[in-house]
Amino acid sequence: MPSDLSPVIAAATRWLLSAFPPEAGALNHALAEAQARHAATIAAALRYPTELDAELLHLLGPGGSGRLDSVTGADAHPLEGAEYAWRTRVDETVVSWAACLLADADLAAVAAACLAATHHGAGSVGDARRLTIPSPRDHRAAPLLRHPDLLGPIADLHRETLLGLLTDPAGRSAERA
Repeated sequence: MPSDLSPVIAAATRWLLSAFPPEAGALNHALAEAQARHAATIAAALRYPTELDAELLHLLGPGGSGRLDSVTGADAHPLEGAEYAWRTRVDETVVSWAACLLADADLAAVAAACLAATHHGAGSVGDARRLTIPSPRDHRAAPLLRHPDLLGPIADLHRETLLGLLTDPAGRSAERA
């Protein structure tokens, strides 16, 4: 994955792990982080499929985690200060699409296959098997992160746009919101 999307991918991964924490233990955290990072990477590549899209992201910024925090109830606690500055790099659509992919392995496989149509290419994500073919161990490590009902409110924010993008025969969506 080109480094130009790295801040958004890192922020989306961090947001997902803070909103849907893994089971206790270093291995569980590593497995959950791998799943969240793969989902965020695929989502970011689909959201910003061209070099121009990535440049516009840097120019305009991703928007922050405000609405996501509101949906999960995190906005009830003050999220101010330097330790929360990473939240400004969160892209709501990337997180929503990543939630869709985490909740549905079949959809994740379709999304991963669609990466070939982006300037990032199909090999940009590496082996996303933990996302597309999660093992029982992957599910045990991240039960909240893989739970469709818990992810539903976040995934529903932009699910229709993702589904439209993935089913469009031309490989692009008329709307990217």
